[in-house]
Amino acid sequence: MAEQIEPMAGAPSTTVGAPARPGLGRLARNEARATPGFWIRAWRRFRRDRLAMSALFVVVVVVLFALGAGLISRYVSEFTPNEDSLANKLEPVGSQVVLNEGRPSERTATFFLGSDGNGRDVLTRLAYGGRISLMVAGLAAVATLVLGSLIGSVSGFFGGVADAVLMRFVDVLLSMPGLPLLILVSSLYRPSPAELALIIAAISWAGIARLIRGEVLSLRSRDYVDAARVLGAPNSRIISRHILPNVVPLVVVWLSLVIPGLILTEASLSYLGLGVRTPTPSWGNMLQEAKGLLRQSWTLVFIPGVAIYITVLAINLVGNGIRDAIDPRLNN
Repeated sequence: MAEQIEPMAGAPSTTVGAPARPGLGRLARNEARATPGFWIRAWRRFRRDRLAMSALFVVVVVVLFALGAGLISRYVSEFTPNEDSLANKLEPVGSQVVLNEGRPSERTATFFLGSDGNGRDVLTRLAYGGRISLMVAGLAAVATLVLGSLIGSVSGFFGGVADAVLMRFVDVLLSMPGLPLLILVSSLYRPSPAELALIIAAISWAGIARLIRGEVLSLRSRDYVDAARVLGAPNSRIISRHILPNVVPLVVVWLSLVIPGLILTEASLSYLGLGVRTPTPSWGNMLQEAKGLLRQSWTLVFIPGVAIYITVLAINLVGNGIRDAIDPRLNN
């Protein structure tokens, strides 16, 4: 029989050894199972940010527009990006023209966003240019992340001589001006779009390496890392299973905030004639080709400029929303 303990005045009676209520354990497990995880809570906070959601919609539209460049060329504009017609150069927005008049291939076409100084369709080149600009920025961001994550995690986890050597190299790289160095490299060597992205990444990884090093320095002294080390887990497993997954929130925020800068970097180099070279279209070299035609057709400057502005602004707003959504200080 369970031993009875005399309750204090005003306190409920307690029975030592009495069996626990059978439903409480199952209820606690169900409540724990129903608790949303970190990413679900972050998505819910992000979804409540109307400005960030609107910006995300704009980013999705821009990406779909760039990815659908082939469909736009085939079914909407019916022009290839480099198809020119000097007889129809500098056509205004929405103008209709007859191409190959008097020939068996005669057809009527519409320049929805006008034509440039070589008679090429601006809408088609804008779509293909967006694909190139976003590809360069995305590839540069991924390459920068891979290189910076590798160096930052090795430096922060192992410390010692490796940390000292790698961080001094990072300090040297951070002391170099990025854009002049890119201009120097591009003036000596004419890169393709993919090579341009890798060149940008080669001089841009130092910032994320330092961020990840600082985060790894904090994480490597946590109790769960010490427990994994006591259980005999090798360093590679500790880094891949316990360190890097906890760096993901930092990486997501960094990616969302660095891509706009990479888009502007590519546009700047292409505008200067040192990035993506014609006839391959990009938003930057579209601006470069249109700068001498501002008086004749201001839309040639306005359209790619607005595309760059809207894309960069929308991605920045999405990045701000992601940062606010996954900030640990906002977690309950």
